[in-house]
Amino acid sequence: MQGSLFDSEDNTPSEERIALSAAEELAKLQETAKECRKCRLASTRRNVVVGEGNPRADMVIIGEAPGADEDASGRPFVGRSGQLLGKILQAVHFEREEVYICNILKCRPPGNRNPLQDEIFCCMPWLLRQLEIIKPEIILILGKVAANTILENNLSMGVMRGRLIRWKEFDCFVTYHPAALLRNPNWKRACWEDVQMMRRHYEKSSRRETLHKHEIER
Repeated sequence: MQGSLFDSEDNTPSEERIALSAAEELAKLQETAKECRKCRLASTRRNVVVGEGNPRADMVIIGEAPGADEDASGRPFVGRSGQLLGKILQAVHFEREEVYICNILKCRPPGNRNPLQDEIFCCMPWLLRQLEIIKPEIILILGKVAANTILENNLSMGVMRGRLIRWKEFDCFVTYHPAALLRNPNWKRACWEDVQMMRRHYEKSSRRETLHKHEIER
């Protein structure tokens, strides 16, 4: 009997257990979201696009809504915008697998129109639950619509980008949506400045956390 108690002991490192738990919670959320019919978008979608990536990511990237490619595949940012986002992340030394990527809306608005207020109201609980599970340190918000929605303001991109914005317990950075960069390549320089700023902040935060862990170990 005693041997069976020792055999059942969980020797998984705590960080691995936390990551596994987060992955399981996100999987449950995804399955539940697939059945959501709270708004009109349920009747026009092909797939619910909940999100994907590292369940314990330090950074979450949030856009406004899935597009046609995402609706077809059920994955966020897989079209031309997604390819450009991948290049942007790699330019500041992030791999797509390191971060978690999602949108405010989990279903595609017809014709890629902007989200309506009642659609946002229905979908925000999904996003907030994702953030609660993942517990990121940094959020990179893509585009004015997403930023105005999350930060609950009507400010311009010029006012929001280029600085750290504290929202709830998260450090947020706002930059242009990759789709906007494809339409207006002259904004790419500003986006590059934004993500470099975000990367510098990330490195400082990571160093601070590492130093804190060393202090505890002493």
